Amino acid sequence: MFNVTSATGIAYQLGQNNKNLQRSLQRLSTMQRINSGADDPGGLAVSMKLGIKIRQTEAAISNMSNAKSYLETQDGVLSTAADVLEAMGAASINALGTTNTTMQALYELEFSSYKQQLSGMLQETFNGEAMFSTDADTLVTPSTATQLTISLTGQTMSISKLDLSSVTNLFTTVGATSSGITTALSGAIDNLASLRTTNGSEQNRMGFASDLLEVNKINLEAANSRIVDLDVATEMVSYSKYKFLEESNLALLAQANARSEKLLKLLE
Repeated sequence: MFNVTSATGIAYQLGQNNKNLQRSLQRLSTMQRINSGADDPGGLAVSMKLGIKIRQTEAAISNMSNAKSYLETQDGVLSTAADVLEAMGAASINALGTTNTTMQALYELEFSSYKQQLSGMLQETFNGEAMFSTDADTLVTPSTATQLTISLTGQTMSISKLDLSSVTNLFTTVGATSSGITTALSGAIDNLASLRTTNGSEQNRMGFASDLLEVNKINLEAANSRIVDLDVATEMVSYSKYKFLEESNLALLAQANARSEKLLKLLE
């Protein structure tokens, strides 16, 4: 027999099932298992920390891309410098190969224009950042231009402003017909080769570091997904259960209320 107590109990169960049903609906609508701290306090805390690490990794990847672009642009300038040196060598050979003073003067003029072009490369920049140092030292000694910190590994990486003056300064007092032109060209080619080697090694290192960051990001996202993402199949089973219980509770509550009404009529 239904009584007031049983009706109250059914109403309570109906309320609980309704809460569970609403929670299940929210999870299905967001496709996330955790939508508030109440769903899984510990899981939410871990997910927040993973989310921060993912954002940090994305920022490091972006910085890495900028650094790679810097190095690629720098190498482009160095490649052009190699072409200029080749043209300077040709102009020098032509100047030394003729006794015609007019022709020698023309080759000297051509050689001088190449020197200006080479010196102008010292001022090349990337996004406002100088790509080459202007030290008078002829040694290839890179100076720090940009520091990149990969927070996940504590690894600090640097890219270099290369000492292109180690190439340009060799031609300060040397002309196309100078006795020291061969030595100057040879030294410039050697120094430029060293600069390109430094640039190439830094590009490779950036490439490896970028690959590492991408792998770390994928793993972090997978770990976070296991915590917050919804198992749709399992949740659909829960939703069906709570929906059935809700309908059953409503039916039972209706019967309890109807029974109570009949008893009240008998007492009239």
